[in-house]
Amino acid sequence: MEYEYILIIIGAIFVNNIVLAQFLGICPFMGVSSKVKTAVGMGGAVLFVMTLAVIVTWIIMHYVLIPFEIQYMQTIAYILVIASLVQMVEIILKKMSPALYQALGVFLPLITTNCAILGVAILVIQKEFNLLKSVIFSIGNAAGFALALIIFAGIREHMDKLNIPEGMKGIPASLVVAGILALAFMGFAGMV
Repeated sequence: MEYEYILIIIGAIFVNNIVLAQFLGICPFMGVSSKVKTAVGMGGAVLFVMTLAVIVTWIIMHYVLIPFEIQYMQTIAYILVIASLVQMVEIILKKMSPALYQALGVFLPLITTNCAILGVAILVIQKEFNLLKSVIFSIGNAAGFALALIIFAGIREHMDKLNIPEGMKGIPASLVVAGILALAFMGFAGMV
């Protein structure tokens, strides 16, 4: 039984990485990955929001939407839950860590539109996970998102010191690096 949970975590982090294999959450991946410190903060915020969002949306699906046979409201309900949770995280960060709040700046609202959070909430329903598996799956996906984001931020910090041709500076070079990073993560395919 515990073996199954380990496979869920490894699969979510490495094999089916939410950013590099499923291409969800690209906007914050590209936007917040210029500094490692900011990437770590964003990874932590996504971990918190994703885990809470999955718990709340799983409960809403199983105790409200399914009993009332209104599963077609899933996406709207999930978006409302995620937006509310992001507002809560924003308020908490503003009070607890003003420096991190300032560092994230405009990117904090990106969590609201981070399709990775909505995608994971929908995936746990599609995979018919129970609540515990859903939480483990969300933690694994958030860790995979954070891992990809931090690695990418570290590479981008080093790229700023390189002599890159003018036409490739900025986003073009970052997209090439993201593609290479996705190829590297493909090496984990078949592991789980």
